[in-house]
Amino acid sequence: QVQLVESGGGLVQAGGSLRLSCAASGRTFSRSAMGWFRQAPGKEREFVAAVTWSGISTVYADSVKGRFTISRDNAKNTVSLQMNSLKPEDTAVYYCAAGAIGSGLAVPRSYAYWGQGTQVTVSS
Repeated sequence: QVQLVESGGGLVQAGGSLRLSCAASGRTFSRSAMGWFRQAPGKEREFVAAVTWSGISTVYADSVKGRFTISRDNAKNTVSLQMNSLKPEDTAVYYCAAGAIGSGLAVPRSYAYWGQGTQVTVSS
């Protein structure tokens, strides 16, 4: 049974930092892309960042470029999201996604597996 478990969410003041982690179990994702998405209340799930299987190539949503950094550790089957200079508009439930193969890394339907999500709240 494949499981993705996120951790690291919480409450932080604007300008602060958080680091999200996602641990995968049940299979290895070392040959597929992994990513992070987020969903705020009343809004659709949106792409945040993705990293290819090698960890060499990354892609970010324009809204987080320069502030967030995605990374992965294939030996540990984990993916992380370092979030700096957080803004109130970053408040959302953040989801880890895995198993994407192909070029549509910003599209939720490209991913086969999802975590349960972790809440990130940024106060002003």
